[in-house]
Amino acid sequence: MSLLTVSTVAELREFVQQAKFKGLSVGFVPTMGNLHAGHMSLIKHAKKHCDVVVASIFVNPLQFNDESDLTSYPRTLEQDQALLTDNGCHLLFAPTVAEMYPNGQESQTLVSVPDISIGLCGGSRPGHFDGVATVVSKLFNMVQADKAFFGEKDFQQLAVIRKMVQDMCIPIEIMGVATERSSDNDTAGLALSSRNGYLSPEELTRAPVLYATLKEVAAAIQQGNDTLSTLENAQARLTQKGFKVDYLTLCRQSDLKPVTADDTQLVVLVAAFLGKARLIDNLPFPLNRTND
Repeated sequence: MSLLTVSTVAELREFVQQAKFKGLSVGFVPTMGNLHAGHMSLIKHAKKHCDVVVASIFVNPLQFNDESDLTSYPRTLEQDQALLTDNGCHLLFAPTVAEMYPNGQESQTLVSVPDISIGLCGGSRPGHFDGVATVVSKLFNMVQADKAFFGEKDFQQLAVIRKMVQDMCIPIEIMGVATERSSDNDTAGLALSSRNGYLSPEELTRAPVLYATLKEVAAAIQQGNDTLSTLENAQARLTQKGFKVDYLTLCRQSDLKPVTADDTQLVVLVAAFLGKARLIDNLPFPLNRTND
């Protein structure tokens, strides 16, 4: 099956309208390109749940608060097209900045999702989630898919998008897909990410410590250990391994608020620099609370 690549909203809508006229369901996977096995997992889930799969590649300038990060973000369109073709994607929407923001970024209406965007990555990257919510809402309106698929590695991003869809009554079902991890001996457990390409070979062998630390934290809290000391000890271990920790924290899964005595569905989240790469990861886990 060949992949159709389009760059305009008009071409995209014509394709989707023809699919819906035939009674076919449409799944959507938005990406910024530089695709890897994690993205292909989203494509496979979309194929499983929908008749037609649309992917997008757009490096969204609105969600970058560092111009050098935007400039250096890897663009690998031909390689991405080959991967999408091999994994059965039907259409790739690859718009220009001018197509996405025809009136300029400065005059673009912004979508802001309050509360859940604050703190964590939102605290470290001011304006980031306004950029994410704005571009995703535009893409949802452009594609008009039945379901959209997002990786759980970006846990806060997924929560922001779920709330945006709910608050704005957007008629699309958001499907979270479990984080795809490396199975190679040297990097086992490392969450797959385009930013892993910034790691040196030596840093790559250290990077799996991030996920191992999350598992240790979850196990310790499930065993009843003090949360604060558990997180402090874990952060100290990461620092000792050469990570510069941005945050390491425990939240409840539903809204990323601080954990209360009644919460049982928790998630430990981390963001840390290793060399030039800012890595994020998380581990959702249940907590069985018993009455004394």
